[in-house]
Amino acid sequence: MSVIKTKNLDIGYVEKTIVKALNIEIPKGKITALVGGNGSGKSTILKTIARILKPQNGAVYLNGESIHKQSTKAVAKQLAILPQNPTAPEGLTVAELVSYGRFPHQKRFGTLAEEDYQMIEWALNATGMTIFAERPLSSLSGGQRQKAWIAMALAQGTDTILLDEPTTFLDMAHQFEVLNLLKKLNSEEKQTIVMVVHDLNHATRFAQYMIAIKDGKVIKEGKTIDVTKPDILKEVFGICADIVYDPKTGIPLVMPYDIVCDSSRNHLYPVKETAAI
Repeated sequence: MSVIKTKNLDIGYVEKTIVKALNIEIPKGKITALVGGNGSGKSTILKTIARILKPQNGAVYLNGESIHKQSTKAVAKQLAILPQNPTAPEGLTVAELVSYGRFPHQKRFGTLAEEDYQMIEWALNATGMTIFAERPLSSLSGGQRQKAWIAMALAQGTDTILLDEPTTFLDMAHQFEVLNLLKKLNSEEKQTIVMVVHDLNHATRFAQYMIAIKDGKVIKEGKTIDVTKPDILKEVFGICADIVYDPKTGIPLVMPYDIVCDSSRNHLYPVKETAAI
């Protein structure tokens, strides 16, 4: 079952079309990774399915209904998006930031109700940010700040969260901290998560579904293990890579070795394919 579906979607800026006739489906209850080279259209697609960008043609369906025929508030109750490098006013505390996620649910005068406070508390707890609730956002590490923004998205009370490169500018430890949180939200809270990812091994480790994009076109979509193949990586990224499988999980790992392929080396090293992806 899909939560988001596009039909013959054309996306562009002014007179330039970047994405042509896009037809994709985002599976419900999964983590989906959008992968592709720089300028492939990943972030543009994400913004369009979140209704930030208006398509030139075609339609986006959210839970079976055209997203552009729904009100902004109705969409915001179903879908949250975390853009790249979000900014907040100086001095804003974590709890105040998370409370912004309740705006779609507030009445005319914008006051928080008991249900809003309960959702804020739940979001802080789910992301491990309760102990930082009264801290200014600016005083936190990069990973902690990103988790605070994810808490705000959670407080919005949607079943689906879109994230545009959620690990950008984070060191390795903070990258895994954020990605493990997303994995936890997916497995424990049943959140549908869609994220633009640059690191292919992050995509294979944390996503169950993958959409590989080049020049605004979908080259391959499906289970991560089915998309992570040498010929697909060659076409999408222009790289030559060996694929090895983690002996513990069966998750495919990408090992690029060149940008010009030697066909004699274009192969897999199957160790164990047991990953539930």
